[in-house]
Amino acid sequence: MRKFFGTDGVRGTANIHPMTADMALRIGAAVGRYFRRDASGVHRVVIGKDTRLSGYMFESALTAGLTSTGMNVLLLGPVPTPAVGLMTRSMRADLGVMISASHNPAADNGIKFFGPDGFKLSDTVEMELEALIEAGVEPAQAQNIGRAKRIDDARFRYGERVKSSLPRDIRLDGLKVVIDCANGAAHRAAPEILWELGAEVIPVGVSPDGTNINRDCGSTHPGTAAETVVAHGAHVGICLDGDADRVILIDETGKVADGDQLMALLATRWAEDGVLAGNALVSTVMSNLGLERHLAARGIDLQRTAVGDRYVVERMREGGFNLGGEQSGHIVMTDYATTGDGLMAGLHFLAEMVRADKPASQLAQQFTPVPQLLKNVRFAAGQTPLESDQVQTAIKVAEETLAGQGRLLIRKSGTEPLVRVMAECEDAETLTATVDSVVAAVEAAVAT
Repeated sequence: MRKFFGTDGVRGTANIHPMTADMALRIGAAVGRYFRRDASGVHRVVIGKDTRLSGYMFESALTAGLTSTGMNVLLLGPVPTPAVGLMTRSMRADLGVMISASHNPAADNGIKFFGPDGFKLSDTVEMELEALIEAGVEPAQAQNIGRAKRIDDARFRYGERVKSSLPRDIRLDGLKVVIDCANGAAHRAAPEILWELGAEVIPVGVSPDGTNINRDCGSTHPGTAAETVVAHGAHVGICLDGDADRVILIDETGKVADGDQLMALLATRWAEDGVLAGNALVSTVMSNLGLERHLAARGIDLQRTAVGDRYVVERMREGGFNLGGEQSGHIVMTDYATTGDGLMAGLHFLAEMVRADKPASQLAQQFTPVPQLLKNVRFAAGQTPLESDQVQTAIKVAEETLAGQGRLLIRKSGTEPLVRVMAECEDAETLTATVDSVVAAVEAAVAT
């Protein structure tokens, strides 16, 4: 059983176990010892963060733990998560660390890790790290303690990499773009990059104060950006989350498009150009059945994985695929990046608008989704509602009801204490009744 690591690193409410300064110190020492396998040579780690107030605390604690094992720490400051993956590789670091709870509220925080290849760590490595965290490690001798240094141009390096993923002849002149940065890690980089490519930029969510990340803005709250698009007569809106590794699009009418629609566009376009590796898209079990049907009609395979962008990336690397992502907006293009990059994906959508000379509304609605309903039930620490006989019976009945006309997915969130109940079905009444029956059973189990 995993005690600390969830779907994407270690995550929780700041100053509540496991997201305490003491634990961050222990985690830093453990990963420092793990990735500093020998005493010779120079060992380094890059650390980035988003704009949460607690980021200062965790940055300091992790730095102390890492340097205590002899690792040299390079501090990037506030940068998007994909920038950490990029710079771990480009700076020949042994390890990359991102301090962020992604789309979660400001009170939460998390610690994500990247290996020396710039990709997120495997389950096997995380289990080995958990053992080290619990056991503790011996610090380095005094003369071998590491150093820490701030890197001032991290976001500029990242920006150049993002821009280089587009064809050199693509400019965004004449496009009016609303960019919602969720008061997060991309609040400076994203508007700058769009402006440098020629767009007229209307920024939203670019005034972080340590407590307002993702609050009523960003990919999880696209309403503000949608209103801004309509009010300013913008051509398109791009909504990022707090660490800018996911994106939600808004067309010129204010309609929202999720990651499934963007993946459908990119997969179709790449297949036409003959650059879609393996003629397949990798996504998770959460992606809409409509996406699968859309791709199948064009001879493109959809490979499904467990929820979590790192599982998507693992399958992409195993099968040699170059495009994948999640309905939530993680879009992974391994020709250019090692993890989901919301801004990069948004730029590729803008590039297609320019290339095809079509409005966002025509490109962002590639297929008609099968009606999908998702409801969450929160549970307390130590509770295991999915093990309840009542819940298992409700799930079995729901699956029998949907057989042949839809599907049911029940899972425990890897980032929050939530049970997620999702179903798809063409019949709206059956869909609602099925989800509600399972939710009621889970709520009853939680209440006992």
